This record gives sequence, C-alpha cells and structure tokens, in this order.
Amino acid sequence: MSITVPVVMFGWIPAVFVLFMLLPPRRAVMAAFLGTWLFLPMAGYKVEGLPEYDKMSATCLGVLLATIVFDVGRYSTLRLTWLDLPMAAWCLVPFASSVTNNLGAYDGVSAVFRQTVTWGLPYLVGRVYFRNLADLRELAIGIFIGGLIYVPLCLYEIKMSPQLHHMVYGFFQHDFGQTKRFGGWRPTVFMQHGLMVGMWMTTASLVGTWLWYSGALRRLGRFEMKYLVPVLLVTTILCKSTGAIALLVVGLAVLYVAARWRLAMVLVGLAVLPSLYMAVRATGTWSGEQLVSMAQNINDERAQSMQMRVTCETRLAARAMQRPLFGWGGWGEWRMTVEEGDLRDTVSDMLWCIAFGKTGLVGLTALTTSLLLPPLVLLRRVRIDLWAHPQMAPAAAMAVLLILYTIDNLFNAMINPIFMLCAGALGSFIGAGALAVASSKTPRAQGVTRCIEGVDAAPLVVRSGPLC
Repeated sequence: MSITVPVVMFGWIPAVFVLFMLLPPRRAVMAAFLGTWLFLPMAGYKVEGLPEYDKMSATCLGVLLATIVFDVGRYSTLRLTWLDLPMAAWCLVPFASSVTNNLGAYDGVSAVFRQTVTWGLPYLVGRVYFRNLADLRELAIGIFIGGLIYVPLCLYEIKMSPQLHHMVYGFFQHDFGQTKRFGGWRPTVFMQHGLMVGMWMTTASLVGTWLWYSGALRRLGRFEMKYLVPVLLVTTILCKSTGAIALLVVGLAVLYVAARWRLAMVLVGLAVLPSLYMAVRATGTWSGEQLVSMAQNINDERAQSMQMRVTCETRLAARAMQRPLFGWGGWGEWRMTVEEGDLRDTVSDMLWCIAFGKTGLVGLTALTTSLLLPPLVLLRRVRIDLWAHPQMAPAAAMAVLLILYTIDNLFNAMINPIFMLCAGALGSFIGAGALAVASSKTPRAQGVTRCIEGVDAAPLVVRSGPLC
C-alpha cells in the first residue's frame, strides 16, 4: 500500500468541499459521488467507536458534510412521504436485530449508523437534490459521463490486465486470479471486483442508450451520441461480466417492448421476478438447479460457479429461517449452523442472503421495497408509452436500473451508492405531488399534458406523433 492511499482517503473530504466552492451544488453532488466511487482506493481505516472509514463512508459522509456547510438550507425543503418508509425501515432494522439477539443497544445504534451511512445518506441526497425532470436528466447524463470516463481505463486493463489500482495505490484490491475470464482479462479499475465494474458499465450503457433512443440527448459537447453510445456498449461487452451483459440486454428489451407496444405488464413481471425468486429460495420451494443447467450452456466454469452459489444460498437461507423476523444480527451468527458446522467460509456474496441473515424478513422486505417501489409507483402514475418521451426517458431508465440492480443483488453484493441516489431521486420526483393523468380516451392529436404539482418543473407536453 503506497502513501497515495492515506493522502487520497483523508484528503477527499476537503476535495469535496472545493468542488462545492467551484460548482453549483447539484453538479458538485454528482461530481463528488462519481469521483469518489470511480477513483478512490478499496481501502479502509478503523476508527475507535465508529464504523470503518472506507470508500463508502468517504463517498457519503463527504457529500453530507459539504452540503451541510455550503447548502444546508436545501434540507429544509425536504418533505417526507410514505415512499420513504421502506428506506427508513431498512436503516433502523439493525437495531431490532441487535436487541433481539442480546447484542445490546450500543451494537444496535452502531449498526444503524453504518446502515444509514451506506444506504440512507445517498438516498437522502437524491431526495434533496434531484426533484424534477430536469434534475433527473442531469443525473442521468452524469451517470453516462461516468461510464465514458471508465472506457479508456477498462480498455487498458482488458489489454494489459487489471493493474491500475496496483499502479496508483500499491496493492491489488481483490484476488487477481478472478480477473481472468474467457481467455482474457476482466477489468477491475478502482472498484472492488470486475463484477462491480461490469454492473457499472451496464448502468451507464443502459442510461446512455435510452437517452439516445428517446431523443433526450443527441450530443454530448462536440460528440454525437451515435458515436459515444456504441463505444460504451462495446466496452461493456468486453468487460466480460456475463450477468451484467444479460441484465443490459434484458433492461433495454423491456424498456423498448413496454414503451413501443404499451405492455406495462412486461415491466411489472421484471419487477416481480426478484421477489418471487427470494420467496421460493428462502422457503426451499425451488432448488435452483435449473440455473446450474443454464450456466452449463455457457461453459463448465460458469456452471461450477453457479452450483457453488446455489448450494451456499440454500444453506444460508436455511440458517436465516431459524430466526426469520429480525435475523441474527451482524456478528457472523447468520453464517453458522449446528447441523453443518461453521459456515463462515461459505460464499456469502449474495446481498439478499446477507440482508435476510442479518436482519430477517423485515430487513429483506424493507431493502427490496426501497428499490422496487419507486419504479412501480412511476409506472402507476405515468403511462408506459410516455417512458420513451425525451423528458421522461431519464426517469424511465433509472426505474429499470433499480429493478436490474435488485436482480443483480440475488447473486452479488456489489453495493453502489449511485443506485440509492437514483432511488432517492425517483422517490422525490414521484412523491412531490399528484400527477395529472390524462384520460386514455383523449385524442393524441389534441396533445396530452401531465404536470407535476409542487416542483419547479415545466409541464410535460406530449404532442401527436412518435414519442422518440
């Protein structure tokens, strides 16, 4: 580990303050979140009596402190709604888990603080800073730019092997052996794992493609989107993350089919899928062996990996069901059984299993609802064919991203604050006021006006003719 690690880690919060002095608050927020998550090292420092100071806490605490110092008045405009209840429950449930497992109130408060920093703060910032269609568009463009920034870095590591983190910070952030994939290299850049990079590039690719297709963004500076989007898509494929690529294809297909043929149930079905999967796996109703057979069609390595995940998932779910309400708390008990011995060496990188084991059904339901509720409410309030409208496209892309991230959490635990930022932004947008929904009988030639009350956004006017 080189000297650059402490310099960057402890110098980042002052750097965020500088961003807020140089940029408008909303853009400073985006630059801070993206800069931290894309470039800070995967390192952490123990602080007595406090959660570890790492990349996640630097991301969230840095932005929170800067907004309090430079833009605290914005928080006075926040109006909480029922849409915020799932996130509040997810942040508070660790206290119940600690108390019911006799771990003490101090442990519960500490766990709540960690959960709030990781999940609640980016959600809160999203709620406060991204409230209307214009704000969502700016956030979507920021995500797309973040993907473009990673293109040359990914291409370098695809060619030369994952070396950037080692070159800059002096150590490899993960097992180097896991960077080999399909006869080549899978980039990790400055993230925890190649899977996280693959999901990030999928995120930026989906947002960029939908902005381009809908006409919401034709140019980025001097460059036309018809050149930028293909470069990003090709780089995403070259990252060799099979699951992330599959999610990208599914996400774009669902968006297109749902908006083109007004098939809202396609989107509903995609949103229901992760909840259904967790239900049948947690109860043991379904063994999951069909997933292994599907992975076999790719290659033996993928099949072995899927078999290991299914086996570990079964054991961890069985353990969690022994304390189904609030789970086992955060000290490893959720990974141990009397019947099969110590499970602490069991692979437990499925976020839904971690949430279920630590916080039980209450926590798992709260986490899942906080991700899936904003897309479903948006679908309820905005007719599906309008999701391809240039003004609505950023919100539509973020809604599908949250669903895809929930699906990804069935197999991985790659926590990324950008998704919580999107969840908070969508929650703020759809919870700001009533959407005046025009009757489906209104002739499109006369135009359809949907306005959001209580926010400073211009009405969305859909005129006759193709939406894209």
